[in-house]
Amino acid sequence: MARRNTAGYLAAFAVVGVTVVPLLFVLLGGFRTTAQINSSPAGLPGPWVWTNYADVATSPVFWRLLGNSALIAVIATTLAVVFGAMAAFALSRYAFRGREAFYTLFTLGLLFPLGVATLPLYLWLRQLGLLENPLGVALPEAAFSLPMTIVILRPFMHAIPVELEDAALLDGAAKLGFFWRILLPLSRPALSTVSVLAFVSSWNFFLLPLLVFNDSSNFTLPLGVAMFQSEHTQDTAKVLAFTALSMIPALTFFVLAERRMVGGLTGSVKG
Repeated sequence: MARRNTAGYLAAFAVVGVTVVPLLFVLLGGFRTTAQINSSPAGLPGPWVWTNYADVATSPVFWRLLGNSALIAVIATTLAVVFGAMAAFALSRYAFRGREAFYTLFTLGLLFPLGVATLPLYLWLRQLGLLENPLGVALPEAAFSLPMTIVILRPFMHAIPVELEDAALLDGAAKLGFFWRILLPLSRPALSTVSVLAFVSSWNFFLLPLLVFNDSSNFTLPLGVAMFQSEHTQDTAKVLAFTALSMIPALTFFVLAERRMVGGLTGSVKG
């Protein structure tokens, strides 16, 4: 037992080291000058330099990129959760021929890589006139988030007792009334989970915005980081400050919603 605990602690420390140390390097590097980083890459700030973060935080370009990312993430998350909840409701509460085949199809969508769909997706978006349009990014992102959304929501909704549905029908509520008034409120932990996953996934997408946008005024934060890095190749400290600030919104959202997300995943596994 002691050996297992020791191995568990070592694994936890290894994971923390792999994930936290690079974040600290980026965060603290923004408080240094490029000369300090070149002379001592792993050193601590001394003295602390605040101008890098101040310059990025007061830049209109950064806030425009932040607004673009937020708009696309909100649209993609809303579409994925709304349509995913409807599909999960049908797959969990209705019995029809081919139901499991449909669910398997959505499950296989988790294995579908975005890179394979790059060329047909680009041609499709061009025909629809969605290039240089936030919807050209938000719609495919929502589509790629649907499999995970349905895989989590379906077992959670399926675990809700049938007696509640029968009681609602006896009280005069239709199927949709049961869905909106009872099933969705009871599925709030799972809905929170899929919302967090869809939002963070959309926020971090790089290939789709790169595929759709050529105008830098439409860029999202991941594209903005790459653009900023290419424009400031000699100013490593400011690039690190820009990168650190671009990570804060998604990290904050994830940390604040962590408990709800764990509850949703636990309910999904039990279902």
